[in-house]
Amino acid sequence: MYHLDVTLTRAINGLAGGSAAFDALMIWTSRIGVPLLVLAVALRWWRGADRRHSRHVLVAAGLTFLLGLFLNQIIVHLVHRVRPYDAGVSRLLIERSADVSFPSDHATATVAIAAAFLLHGTRRMGLAFGLAALLVCFSRIYVGTHYAGDVLGGALTAVLAALLVARLYTEGTRLDRIVTGIL
Repeated sequence: MYHLDVTLTRAINGLAGGSAAFDALMIWTSRIGVPLLVLAVALRWWRGADRRHSRHVLVAAGLTFLLGLFLNQIIVHLVHRVRPYDAGVSRLLIERSADVSFPSDHATATVAIAAAFLLHGTRRMGLAFGLAALLVCFSRIYVGTHYAGDVLGGALTAVLAALLVARLYTEGTRLDRIVTGIL
């Protein structure tokens, strides 16, 4: 499995350096992708015809995002994977990270948003966020900071978090009505 992970990582990261414009796009996506997605979610708070349902989905996305990153913090204490650039697998295009490689927080954060939208019946937005998440995930491998398996692990953490939130945070409950009625 490690061999496949290294092969995929090298294949994607090996594209780096072929085009200065594409390198710049991937660096920008890697740096700003998560904040842009969070902003896109936050701005939806005041939009939509079915405001209660829309806000429920937004709260679920936020909870999924937070739960996914919390789960990652547990995982990093159990798995101490060296970054691919430190193992000689990838060439780094951005600054070095101070933490371990597995799982990718960027993948968790972006996939969490997409998964929450999809699981709560907002298919069109979920697919749009899913495409953005794929781009961010790809960029993290492209810039050399993650193995492909790190990104997959982060995505799986996000899906688990989304499933838990969908099960535990039910639309129409008293708590949901209070939270979605704010502003």
